Amino acid sequence: MAQSELQGHLDAMLLAVLQVSPLHGYGLVEELRRRSNGEFDLAEGTIYPALHRLETSGLLSSRWEVVDGRRRRVYALSTKGREAAGERLASWRRFSAAIDAVLTPTPETGR
Repeated sequence: MAQSELQGHLDAMLLAVLQVSPLHGYGLVEELRRRSNGEFDLAEGTIYPALHRLETSGLLSSRWEVVDGRRRRVYALSTKGREAAGERLASWRRFSAAIDAVLTPTPETGR
């Protein structure tokens, strides 16, 4: 998928992945790749600015953890982030259904 197609949806995707459990940046990259069957193979440089933006806006919190001697910043949804994730999912479902309705020919019109 082209980067331009992803723009505007990355924040919602990150919030959705973090609804399951807190993750560090590379863990988010891996989970997006896994959940999209490889369609979203994003560079960490794409993810981190979005994470920082979401944290600055109060949708995420973060903490440092040491795993196998390596220091990692782990991100989690805030209460505000949980609410935003639900709102963005509902918005996406409406948008997706509308796009699908436009792109899929209907039996009555054949277009």
